[in-house]
Amino acid sequence: MSTDPGTLYLVATPIGNLADLSPRALETLGRVPVIYAEDTRRTLKLVRHFDLAARLVSLHAHNERERVDEVLLALAAGEDRALVTDAGTPSVSDPGAALVRAVADAGLPVVPIPGPSAVLAALAASGFGADEFAFLGFPPRGGGKRKAWLRKCAALDLTVVAFESPNRLGRLLDDLADAGLQATPACVCRELTKLHEEVRRGTVASLADYYREAEVRGEVTVVIDGARPAAAGAAGPGKAGAPGEPEPAEIRASARRMAGEGASTREIAAALRRDYGLARNAAYERALEAGENAGEEAGAEDGERR
Repeated sequence: MSTDPGTLYLVATPIGNLADLSPRALETLGRVPVIYAEDTRRTLKLVRHFDLAARLVSLHAHNERERVDEVLLALAAGEDRALVTDAGTPSVSDPGAALVRAVADAGLPVVPIPGPSAVLAALAASGFGADEFAFLGFPPRGGGKRKAWLRKCAALDLTVVAFESPNRLGRLLDDLADAGLQATPACVCRELTKLHEEVRRGTVASLADYYREAEVRGEVTVVIDGARPAAAGAAGPGKAGAPGEPEPAEIRASARRMAGEGASTREIAAALRRDYGLARNAAYERALEAGENAGEEAGAEDGERR
């Protein structure tokens, strides 16, 4: 007597609003005996909300390989299993790829149950071109890998989607600006589908200025437009930029004007980043220079009055 093998179902779960769970996903989770979850505490809320009877078992980055054998045995015995992640589709920038590969290599069935996606939701909300796009996941936290990730992001001539944790968002935007994307349109999507959903658009530089000070909570998805304008002042201090870009003399004159009006170094730097797309360091140098010049001019005027 032969036993048909069980099926591994890859079930997409809501990225925030539980009402987004599809009827097919709910039916699947309602009949499998075991659900493998990235974080059982997070998935328990879903299970309780929909009154599901399945047993929850953890499957995360640190134990995935250990779980592979038990899933293979269950499927071979004819039992179905479901895999979910905390939000969205499992194995997409989340654990699960090694399990899916092992199940497929064993000739056992794998069935995706599609649903909510932070990547596609943010991409749609951005309004940027989506005929072609690159999803780069979470950026490395530092070192050579981060530098290589930033170079790749800046070199791509198509829309880029990435995830980032809320406490590192400001730093990521600053680093993207310094990588040459300061004048590029971008969109930060936060808490998608939730009560405090936020979709904020601007240049990379202006968003960096905003999120450097703003308190950020919840899941964050960043979208960078594939239509990349040349970075203003990219030729470096004292050199002309690309045709149509403001000359450094114009930038210096604008900085001196703001300094003369009493603007602080920080305010001048922020304005230069916003208006001319300067990188953070270049904008700060121009602002300091303008402040020093304004101080010298004021001192000269005082001397003449005496």
